[in-house]
Amino acid sequence: MRIKSGKARLRSKKRLFREAKGRRGARSKLLRTVKETIIRSRVFATRDRRVRKRDFRRLWIIRLNAACRERGLAYSAFIHGLSLAGIELNRKSLSELAINEPNVFDEIMAVAKEALANKEAA
Repeated sequence: MRIKSGKARLRSKKRLFREAKGRRGARSKLLRTVKETIIRSRVFATRDRRVRKRDFRRLWIIRLNAACRERGLAYSAFIHGLSLAGIELNRKSLSELAINEPNVFDEIMAVAKEALANKEAA
């Protein structure tokens, strides 16, 4: 006896084709190609979610480095001074402060410089 998985098969194919909608050529028309395309796109999506985090961290560090050098201190020394002072702000919030609230960033910079000076004196 031949068993066809009619409705279930159609439903799963429809779901795959819906996900591949808008692709070019056979990538949205042929089942095998659609499956390959979807697997590949999911791999890229997973990889690039992690890459996006790296890219943003890199951007925040670049912004902080520029803001620190304007005020006469290197980025690495600034971060070291913050850790000595016990300030635990992340790079995202620090870069936002450097852009939007320069007065507050100047105060944080002064605290970091003071902590570095105290370490050198000791």
